[in-house]
Amino acid sequence: MPTLLVSTPFEREFGAELRTFAAGHGIALELVLLPEDADARVGAEDTARIDAALFSGDIHPGWSRSFYSTLRKAAGLKWLHVFNAGVDAPIFTELMQRGVRLSTSSGTNAEAVANSALAGLLALSRGLPGWMQLQRERRWRKRTRAEAPPDLRGQTMLLLGAGAIGGHIATVARAIGLHVVVVRRSAAREGDPAHETHPPSALASLLPRADWLVIACPLTPETRGIIDAGALSLLPAGAHLVNIGRGEVVDQPAMIDALASGRLAGAYLDVFDPEPLPPESPLWDMPSVIVSPHDAASAAGNDRRVFELFRENLGRWQAGQVLENEVRD
Repeated sequence: MPTLLVSTPFEREFGAELRTFAAGHGIALELVLLPEDADARVGAEDTARIDAALFSGDIHPGWSRSFYSTLRKAAGLKWLHVFNAGVDAPIFTELMQRGVRLSTSSGTNAEAVANSALAGLLALSRGLPGWMQLQRERRWRKRTRAEAPPDLRGQTMLLLGAGAIGGHIATVARAIGLHVVVVRRSAAREGDPAHETHPPSALASLLPRADWLVIACPLTPETRGIIDAGALSLLPAGAHLVNIGRGEVVDQPAMIDALASGRLAGAYLDVFDPEPLPPESPLWDMPSVIVSPHDAASAAGNDRRVFELFRENLGRWQAGQVLENEVRD
């Protein structure tokens, strides 16, 4: 009889559906609820019974400490499913080292994140931050011919990462006329959209071609700090940067210097190093920078998509099958 740790809001929204699914698949499921008081903890007796857990989006960040504390004490935990795609937090490595199986919800928020990245790109390409500043100042001032933005069609996007998010970005980018160059660890697979694809070793030779550098890769030892001062200096003057991957992929002080000097014409940033972005950071006030508070994934349908993927994996887990999006060492 599996015992599953879930949040109270998750149980209220999806508990009845989950129990119906479990009963229909012969799973005698019991639920342990994370307390609604973020300072409270699951009792020792209930913690000892937990063998699976769901880290749903409502838990982060307010209840994360309570949830992680329970996971660390749950000696019988065998499987954790998480609402997010990135699993670079130390807690996940710690659990996997204990032998806990880990699966992610990669792909469930891919379109939302990709659409945020594309919105930032389009806003920068059309000079939207300047229009918004004029609106705040109540000034009617058209751009001169010399100030007209260049056509987006025909420009080159260099995309780091070709997972679900990167794939959606690339598809839409091509549709609006961008030439897409993808850097990925694995070779292009049959059925993938036709992009110019290169291994990470080619990055330095590709940066001088990039009008738009879009970061959609996970944080790994290989990607940490890969966009440093040297990499930024290889971009053509007037290039733009979009980061919806991880803040630590970019040397943030070097990026700020490139933006301040005007060599980097602008940026849409959803992720930072550190987070939250400190109030004193110059990024807040740069007119060519659009900041979102690691919120690019926000979408009303995410919780439902995570639940449906988790439900599928629950059936697989009980049947001893390979899990969707299972993380491998």
